[in-house]
Amino acid sequence: MPPSSTSPAAMAIVLAAGKGTRMKSELPKVLVPVCGRPMVRYVTDALREAGVQRTVVVVGYQAELVRTELANEPGIDFAVQRKQLGTGHAVMMCREQLVQHEGPVLVIAGDQCMAQVSSMRKLLEIFQAEQPACLLGTVDRDDPTGYGRIVRGGGKFVGIVEEQDASDAERAIREVNVSTYVFEASQLLAALDQLTSENAQQEYYLTDCPALLLAAGKQVSAHKVLQPCESMSINNTDELKSVESEMRRMAGRE
Repeated sequence: MPPSSTSPAAMAIVLAAGKGTRMKSELPKVLVPVCGRPMVRYVTDALREAGVQRTVVVVGYQAELVRTELANEPGIDFAVQRKQLGTGHAVMMCREQLVQHEGPVLVIAGDQCMAQVSSMRKLLEIFQAEQPACLLGTVDRDDPTGYGRIVRGGGKFVGIVEEQDASDAERAIREVNVSTYVFEASQLLAALDQLTSENAQQEYYLTDCPALLLAAGKQVSAHKVLQPCESMSINNTDELKSVESEMRRMAGRE
């Protein structure tokens, strides 16, 4: 199905407010170069190619540098997260844009430079077909250590269990959450209204939103449509080198 039939009404939120202290750079994390290009440009380019016409980039640390980098990108708006109080809090900063939008909202991290256009298109196609309150894009990892596990019951999504809270059986689950979601806009707003910071970090977590929607009787589904490369994170210079190597390999240069 071509993106024009699924995603012109889709909005995206890109989380790009963090510093990335382990990257050994004073740049905002999303501006750290990967194969010569800032991370965030891979994300915004993929969203555009997937058919998303409006993207809200949440900025925070050195916000003006990110704004300047994306100044000439079409269809981009900005929201400011002045205090980094979690991923859920970052999305809360987009409330003004969300209340004006009807339809799907794709939420993705600004450092997800391995995001694949085909995956975004597939998620939007599934969302259009199922019309859930929330759709999670997931992937199987050979080594799921450190990732939130996708728990299912009878094949259906039941919840996300973080590594530190997982039982031995849950730790054996290979299907993981990589923080790539599509929400129905009004349902996302409803979930954000219920988020609390009653946790060890005293932050608002976007990962709590699917459970809140399930508890409210809404449809939440998870589909393994992401590619293994999309679970590659960049939190330090070693991981940066690994992603660059994989990017070159996929481009046929290695």
